[in-house]
Amino acid sequence: MRKKLIIMLLLAGCMSAKAQVKLQPLFTDNMVLQQQANVPIWGEDKVGKKVTVTTSWDNRKYTTTTSTEGKWKVSVTTPKAGGPYTITINDGKIVRLNNVLIGEVWLCSGQSNMEMPIVGWGNDYFKDEHKDADNHPNIRMLQLDLVANMRPDNHFTARNNGWMVCNYNNLAAFSAVAYFFGRDLEKSLNVPIGLIQTCWGGTIAEAWTGRESLELDPDFTAALKNLADLPASKEGAKQKYEMDKLQWQKDVDSKDAGMKNGKAVWAAPNFNDAEWSTMNLPSLISKHGLEKFDGLIWFRRTIDIPSSMAGKTLTLRLGPVDDIDVTYFNGVRIGQTEKWDEDRIYQIPGRLVKAGRNVIAVRNLDTGGDGGIYGKVEQLKLIAEAQKGTNQSTQEINLDGEWRYKLSADIKDIPAMPVNPNASPNYPTVLYNAMINPLIPYTIKGAIWYQGEANADRAYQYRDLLPLLINDWRTRWGYKFPFYIVQLANFMPRHDKPTESAWAELREAQAMTTKMVNTGISCTIDIGMENDIHPSNKQDVGRRLALIAKAKTYGQNIEFSGPLYKSHELMGESIRINFDHTTGGLKTNDNAPVKGFAIAGPDHVWHWATATIDGNSVIVSSDKVKFPVAVRYAWADNPACNLYNSANLPAFPFRTDSWNGVTYGKK
Repeated sequence: MRKKLIIMLLLAGCMSAKAQVKLQPLFTDNMVLQQQANVPIWGEDKVGKKVTVTTSWDNRKYTTTTSTEGKWKVSVTTPKAGGPYTITINDGKIVRLNNVLIGEVWLCSGQSNMEMPIVGWGNDYFKDEHKDADNHPNIRMLQLDLVANMRPDNHFTARNNGWMVCNYNNLAAFSAVAYFFGRDLEKSLNVPIGLIQTCWGGTIAEAWTGRESLELDPDFTAALKNLADLPASKEGAKQKYEMDKLQWQKDVDSKDAGMKNGKAVWAAPNFNDAEWSTMNLPSLISKHGLEKFDGLIWFRRTIDIPSSMAGKTLTLRLGPVDDIDVTYFNGVRIGQTEKWDEDRIYQIPGRLVKAGRNVIAVRNLDTGGDGGIYGKVEQLKLIAEAQKGTNQSTQEINLDGEWRYKLSADIKDIPAMPVNPNASPNYPTVLYNAMINPLIPYTIKGAIWYQGEANADRAYQYRDLLPLLINDWRTRWGYKFPFYIVQLANFMPRHDKPTESAWAELREAQAMTTKMVNTGISCTIDIGMENDIHPSNKQDVGRRLALIAKAKTYGQNIEFSGPLYKSHELMGESIRINFDHTTGGLKTNDNAPVKGFAIAGPDHVWHWATATIDGNSVIVSSDKVKFPVAVRYAWADNPACNLYNSANLPAFPFRTDSWNGVTYGKK
C-alpha cells in the first residue's frame, strides 16, 4: 500500500511538472527574431499559470501570468543581428528553442507568382539556384499551410511544423520570389534573414483583408453580410453551401441555351453544330473578338477514333480552362473543374468510346476577365495508354486546331456562384482570418506582395482595395512597416494595334498605391511570358524587390527604380514626356529605336507613335495624329517595349489620360 502511494505521488509530481505551454509555429527552433526591437512572444497555458521567458543573448528573464483565457504574452528586447541563441520558456517545466537567430524578418504574401516554388510546377528553371541553397543557412523560412476560415483564427499550421533552415531539401517547396529577395538582402546586409511565406495561388486581394477594413468599402457589403449570416459552425456552413450550390447549378442550367430540362443538348453527339462559329484552340477567347464577353460559351470537337482505340479507357487532356468547365464525351459528363489555372485531365470510360465519329463538348463558364481553353498545344490531346504485357504502344489524337463554339448566356444573367468560405480561398476576409491574423503581432521588418492577376478584371476597384489591405495590416500590427509590390508582368498574346487592357489598368492601380507612405513597386514588364502566367525569371523579381528594400528601408544609395513618368508637355504636333529615375540617362535595352509608345488626339483613337530620347525626356509623335493630347507607354497585356535607364531597370507602364478603361465600374 505504501509503495502504491509513493508511485501515485511520483506520477502526480510528473504530471504537475509536465509542460502545459503551447506555442504557435512562429516560435520553434531555427526561428528569426527582428533585430533591435521589442519583440512579442506569446502562447497558451493553464489559467493563472506563471510563465517565465529567458533570452540567452542577455540572460534576461520576462515573467507573466496567463489570463482567464489561458493566454500569455511578453515582449523581449532583441540585440543587433547575430546568433545562434537560445530562448527558454518555463511554466514549471522548460521548453527550449534552439538555434535562434536575430536579423531581418519579412512577410511574403500574394497569389501564385509569390507561391511558385523553387522546385516543381513543371519547371527546372532554378536547378542551379537550388544547389546553392546549402550555402545560406542564415536564411530561415516559415511556410504556412493553405487554410481558409470564415472567422478570425489565432492558430495556424506550417510545413515541417515551424521554421526551417535554408538547405537543399527545405528550399525545394519554398517561394522562389521570397528566397531570391531574401538571398539578395542576406548578401548585401550580412545579417540573418527570416522569410514568412503566407500566400495562395489564384486568390483575390479582398480575401487577404480583415472584415473591419472591408466594411469601409460598400462594394463588399453584400459578401460580408452573407458571411455574417452563415451558421457559426464549419459543418453548418458546409451544409448551407451544398444546398446553395445545388440551387445555383439549377439556376445556371435554366439560363443556358445548351441545357434543356437538365440535359446537355449541345453536348449530344447527334446535335447539329454546323451553324456554330469556329475557333482555333488552345486560345483565350479575347483573341477572337470576345474580349468583352463574360458568361457561358460552349465548345465542340468532332473526332474520328480508330478501331484500335475503340472500347478502351481514354485520357482527355484539355490543359487549363478559364474559369469553370463541364466536359462531355458523346453526351456523357466526364468531368468538371472550378479552378481557372488547373489542367483538365479526365478519364473516359471505354464503354463510351466507339470507332469512328465521337464528340467532345466543353461548357465553359467565364466568370470575369478572359476565358477559354487556353493552355499549350501539347496539352490538348486524347490518349490511349499502352496496355502492360502487350505489344501495343500509346496512341494519341491531337485536339489542337479548329473547334466549333457558340455563346450561350451573358454573365449578367447568371447568379453569382456560392462558396464555402471555410474551403474556398476566394471569399472576402477568409485568408486574412486564417493566414494573416494568427501571425499578428510577430515583429516584421516589412512585407513583399505579388498579387493582382485575380483582381485584374476589377482594376479600378483595386485602386481602393490594395491601399485598404495595406492600411488594414499596418493598423493591426501597430506600425507602418514597408510594403513593396511586384507590378504584374507581361502576359497573354500581343496585339498589332494599340488596345485597351485590364492588366494595364491593374498595373496602374498598383502604381497608384505607392502614394501611400513607406511603399514601393517593382516593374516586371520585361520578364513575363506570353503563354505562361507564371514567369520563370523569379531571380530578377526578387532582385528588384531587394533593390527597393536596400534603398528605401536600409538607406543604401542605389538606384532602385526604372524610369517613372513625371510630367508631360503638349508641343503642338508632339508631346514631351519627362521621367524620374533616369540614372545614367535613358536608353533602349536592345539599342533599337524606342518602342511601346502610343498617342491619341481628341478623338481618343490610339496610334503607334515615333518616340525619341531627349535627355531625361522622350518626345512622342505620329503623322496620323495632328493634335496629340495623350500618350500611353507599355499599355497592353503583353506590350513590346524597350525603354530603360542605365541601371538596366525598365520604364514603368503609364498613361497621361484619365479616360475610362475597360474595368471602369466593374465590381
